[in-house]
Amino acid sequence: MRGAPPLLLFRTVARNPRVLQRLMAGNLLDRGSIPLRSRELMILRTCVRCGAEYEWGVHIAVFGAKAQWTAEQIRSSVHGGADDACWDREERLVIRLADALHDTNQVNDPLWRELSAHFAAEQLVELIILAGLYHAVSYLINAAGIQHETFAPGFPSVDPGGPPA
Repeated sequence: MRGAPPLLLFRTVARNPRVLQRLMAGNLLDRGSIPLRSRELMILRTCVRCGAEYEWGVHIAVFGAKAQWTAEQIRSSVHGGADDACWDREERLVIRLADALHDTNQVNDPLWRELSAHFAAEQLVELIILAGLYHAVSYLINAAGIQHETFAPGFPSVDPGGPPA
């Protein structure tokens, strides 16, 4: 965010200036081949699956309004799944891809066919690389114990009236 001090994540990575430079050069937070909502959903779901509450909260705080997440979608990104009614077809595919990559490090043929029918090859490459990048970011956050930014929310609690996650 402009005018704000660097995020704790970047101050941590800056202990190795070469790695910080490479991380910044390799970020995919520009106008890529996929819509903002799909990009952010891949990042959110990957961070959730990796337990990187810090990065999930930063992305909700910085990109949540632009992505126009609803309260239900924010909760579902943490405690729900691709079958939740709040997601459209593309978003369901993104969640399924994030979960498959996290769980198995691959994509089975039926899911790949569904993804290929909806996304162009360049978009699939971008989504998969995003998942990999945010696994790496999550590893750093969790290993270094990076604390929450004051402006960023934590994971929402489970709705006491709903089913457990």
